[in-house]
Amino acid sequence: MPADALLVTHLPNIRYLTGFAGTAGAVILLQQRCLLMVDSRYVTAARALASPLPDGLLAVEPVANSYDEAIAQAVTREGIARLAIEAAHLTVARFNALAALIHRNNPRPATTNGRPTTDERPAHDGLPTAGVLLATERVVERVRMVKDAAEVATFREAASRLSAIARRLGEMAVPGRTEREVADLIEDAMRRAGFSHPAFDTIVASGPNSALPHASPTDRRLQSGDPTVLDFGGVYSGYCVDLTRTVQLGGISGEPGRLFAAVAEAQKAAIAAVGPGARPSQVDGAARAVLERHGLGEAFGHGTGHGLGLEIHEDPRVGRPMANQPDDPLEPGVVITIEPGAYVPGIGGVRIEDDVLVTANGCEVLTDVPTFL
Repeated sequence: MPADALLVTHLPNIRYLTGFAGTAGAVILLQQRCLLMVDSRYVTAARALASPLPDGLLAVEPVANSYDEAIAQAVTREGIARLAIEAAHLTVARFNALAALIHRNNPRPATTNGRPTTDERPAHDGLPTAGVLLATERVVERVRMVKDAAEVATFREAASRLSAIARRLGEMAVPGRTEREVADLIEDAMRRAGFSHPAFDTIVASGPNSALPHASPTDRRLQSGDPTVLDFGGVYSGYCVDLTRTVQLGGISGEPGRLFAAVAEAQKAAIAAVGPGARPSQVDGAARAVLERHGLGEAFGHGTGHGLGLEIHEDPRVGRPMANQPDDPLEPGVVITIEPGAYVPGIGGVRIEDDVLVTANGCEVLTDVPTFL
């Protein structure tokens, strides 16, 4: 059933569509224009975004009471019979409250996906029943996945700045410092490099902690011989970049050295598999096949990567095929991480991660850091 409008409540999607970056808001995307609903904190900023645009293209609507009341009023005023919603981002409680408000404002019963929520009867005038709420998935996210030229330029700059920090990791991760102290140094370097804030909690995992893929920094002091996983990222002009290197304090040798070599080979194979038309699961399979050949298949429990954009984890998911999960061929303009790893309790762990842009002829590795530091 086609929709008359799309209600956007996920803030990164609102930012993508309008440029608005507040902490609250809603958008109703109509056929020819966009309604941006904001409360009193953001009205001036929202109007500044709208002013350079053609008249009426982005209409700013101040929210007096609640956002849902404003949405319901707009649905009635604009004559929206079928309103699509972002099912992944609208809670059941809010969905029900919004449906009730629309029903209250409308003489015709509200429905969900074309099915009545009350004892519905056909309208006498032959028009479709007003207030139908249509669940949708990934409408804006599918568009966001392919970056335009301006977004690619932002990624290149952000990746360059993050790479410059990564090339100094050997100065930060030294024996005697605690994991927390190293994390603080990395985050301070990101702020000094122009990142507005970390894209996620920085991971510094040394020695036995390196065998935990998402370990949080502790007061453990780094020691000579430790494999130390350093996973960090920053937000630059709204876009997230992400990078991991594993530093072997005192030199790479022994069993940790075997993990390093296998993971580096797996990452190289995965990057070689990236290109237009390749499916994310094929990229994951290329990395996984290498680690399985080295007897480390069970040591690689997470996916090979994920999309990057206004959020640190976006489509596409680069992992094993899963039922009801998209595995659409990659397109030029998609930016993903490639981050295979191997984690063996009692020995440690290794993860190597870079940011990769899909191009018309293959891919471009955006981050520029030696594999071994």
